[in-house]
Amino acid sequence: MGDMLPARWLSASGAAPTGPSGVAGLRALFPVLSQHIQGHPLAYLDNAATTQMPQPVLDALQHFERHNRANIHRGVHALSQRATDAYDAARAQLKRFVGAGSEHELVFTSGTTESLNLVAHGLSAHAGGSKPLQPGDEIIVSGLEHHANLLPWQRAARESGALLRILLPDAQGHLRAEDLARLLTPRTRVFAVTACANATGERPPFAELLAMAHQAGALTVLDAAQVAAHAVPDISTLPCDFLVFSGHKMYGPMGTGALVGRREALELLAPFRVGGDMVEWVSFTDASYAALPARLEAGTPNVGGAIGMAAAAKFIDAVGRDAIDQHLHALRAQAVQGLSALPGLRVLSADTLDTAIVSFVTDGAHPHDVGTLLDGQGIAVRTGLHCAQPLLEHLGCGPTTRASFALYNTPEEVERLVAGVAKALELLR
Repeated sequence: MGDMLPARWLSASGAAPTGPSGVAGLRALFPVLSQHIQGHPLAYLDNAATTQMPQPVLDALQHFERHNRANIHRGVHALSQRATDAYDAARAQLKRFVGAGSEHELVFTSGTTESLNLVAHGLSAHAGGSKPLQPGDEIIVSGLEHHANLLPWQRAARESGALLRILLPDAQGHLRAEDLARLLTPRTRVFAVTACANATGERPPFAELLAMAHQAGALTVLDAAQVAAHAVPDISTLPCDFLVFSGHKMYGPMGTGALVGRREALELLAPFRVGGDMVEWVSFTDASYAALPARLEAGTPNVGGAIGMAAAAKFIDAVGRDAIDQHLHALRAQAVQGLSALPGLRVLSADTLDTAIVSFVTDGAHPHDVGTLLDGQGIAVRTGLHCAQPLLEHLGCGPTTRASFALYNTPEEVERLVAGVAKALELLR
């Protein structure tokens, strides 16, 4: 994978170092980070929302658009064939990235939200036979979820007559296996959980929870959006039927994502969209759908986006997942220590170690005001409910200020964050 990075940024093992000198070198691969905001160097700490793209990903996108842009499949001309080959290679690269085997398939989508809607709709709609979700069946969704892993299941429950049940976290925001055990019944058909809560940074014991649901006979869904950039799970080691993630949270393009699933499980899904490129034959009154993955990829795909997403996966592996993970955990620990020392500030899930997110609330200061003052110092964070309103209301904290880290962030930026929050609180109280 070393060909993704200049040789001077690679160690003897072929991975890029992520110590201070290594990070400084890697930062140079991200053009957007060189700018100043409000007269200050940009400290981009909004990576849980969207990560920036490195030069190798930008180059892959540009190469496709400049040399190989054409619609895939059915074209006999050279550009179409090259585009098809690149698209197929991107799928293969991303399948390797998540450990997918011959029993799995990967479906390209516009992101995690579409992937989850595809699964929820596919299980609750008619697919030429009986639908997998029937009246009286039960769907369990964790209380840590982004709205994208809640609202589709609310609709699936309404449309199928199934019962939606919530695995609520405790007062500290942790999910407990014993609570799931009490919810599981012979009618449980689906269990959906995140690998990392986007609003709090909480890392639930998802492998244990998935195993419990699988043993109970349920289909299992894992939202891996927040860990794809540094700790994407190996699906071959999990009792996981559907795994979803987005390109823009793993140094790839916006509007890209993937649904990876067991073929058996994917075959259960009624197509979310129908149209071109997903059929075997069509008459005026009927049609026969194509085999996976085409059956779930109607219309002209985002070929350049798929190529860029695969380039991002190669970039992550070139840097080294373990090295990225360790770097992010160190930044998070530094941020928790510094922020927790500020009076009237509470960090959510402060005891969670293996996460890149630090979300906090402050007495007497609204997150929007804190975020605005931080922006005035060139520090980009996210404020609000983070598309997780039920979770934050359950925890009794409401909107938060959220900083989130990527491989290009530095301890100096964490120091700026802590100092910037301290200054904001002085002004707001």
